[in-house]
Amino acid sequence: MLGLWTLTDQTIRSTLETSARRAIDVDLAGLADIYATSGRDELERRIADRLAITPRDGSAPHYMLADAAGRRIAGDIHQWPKLDPSVSESGAIRVGEGTGAYARATRLAPDLQLLVARETSDNGALRRHVAFAFLGGGALFVLLVGALGRSAAGRLHWRIQRLNEAFRESDDERLTAMTPGRRTDEIDELTGHSAAALARQKRLVEAYRDTSDQIAHEIRTPLMHLDGRLTKALAADPGETVAARLLEGRADIKRLVAMLESLLDIAASKARQGDRHGLKRFNLSEMVTRICELYADSAEDSGHIFAWDIAPGILFDGEEMQLTQLVTNLLDNALKYVPKGGAIRLSLAGGPVLTVEDDGPGIAEADREKIFRRFYRSRGEASDSPGSGLGLALAKAIAERHDLTIALMPSDRGARFVVKEQGA
Repeated sequence: MLGLWTLTDQTIRSTLETSARRAIDVDLAGLADIYATSGRDELERRIADRLAITPRDGSAPHYMLADAAGRRIAGDIHQWPKLDPSVSESGAIRVGEGTGAYARATRLAPDLQLLVARETSDNGALRRHVAFAFLGGGALFVLLVGALGRSAAGRLHWRIQRLNEAFRESDDERLTAMTPGRRTDEIDELTGHSAAALARQKRLVEAYRDTSDQIAHEIRTPLMHLDGRLTKALAADPGETVAARLLEGRADIKRLVAMLESLLDIAASKARQGDRHGLKRFNLSEMVTRICELYADSAEDSGHIFAWDIAPGILFDGEEMQLTQLVTNLLDNALKYVPKGGAIRLSLAGGPVLTVEDDGPGIAEADREKIFRRFYRSRGEASDSPGSGLGLALAKAIAERHDLTIALMPSDRGARFVVKEQGA
């Protein structure tokens, strides 16, 4: 137990440090991009916004935007630490009156440098909780073995062996055999949870493997286009031509990032299919109403007729952010394909049953079974049209994660998508 605790403690330390470094790198890269695209004033506003939010994990971020001499311009750190921004140096610093933090500095411009830090002092609380868990579990294990004797130890060995075999060979048949018909003690409960965890892990690995294959196939063409455009832009004389082609390159980069984010969302939703953890009851009617009110202005600007009919007081157990994305994907899809002057209608009834329909050109019969596939584009859609063929695939993955179904239903004109509970 002591050796296992030592290994776990070191793993926790390493994992938290690595997580903090990655979080800082991502945060720093995001702020640098904000500065590059929107300037210093926007950067200062974004720093203030991030300082106003307290993260759930307790690892509070700290920032300092300073001039070349280290004088503070924005942020909550008042003195520049001994970190060289010219080489993006990182290391441990002290924030305030001795609070430990890990930080990284970088130079944004000749007269501007940025420091991003995250607190690490709260890591000790997690390690203490894990230590208490190991101490309590070890004491209980010793007492049980001493009380039950050799017979109980032999039975425990057999049951643990089943778990080890399942971890070594987690095929569907073995996982089914692991799941106990009825739970009589903690080991049966552990066996059931382990079987469920292994099944989720298997789905996750398969989803990520499939996603990786798709990314490797689909990302090659935009990268080649991007490389060609950037090469031409760099070879051209400075001026409007260079600027235009660089903007084209940035558009490809944004499209690539959006594609990767959608793929990751799809993989995560598929991996958590059937997992009720993290689902909370919320007012679905209010959420959909807010979305419709936002899209009303967009529809008016684009020349569409948008109407909605939402039954009040519909409650649902789910992840509000994911379901928001499902609804917006369906509305974005309708606004994309319905011509100017066309009508789009959304309705929400008890069940719940969500319907998004339009009077646009509809979907060809040959494409109806394929539209929910990743990267699928209809035959009549131009290859350079906006989107990557992931919107409906993501909507389907989110629906399945919440035990819902999404289907393209028959309609006299246009497309009619219906989302409802499975079996309803």
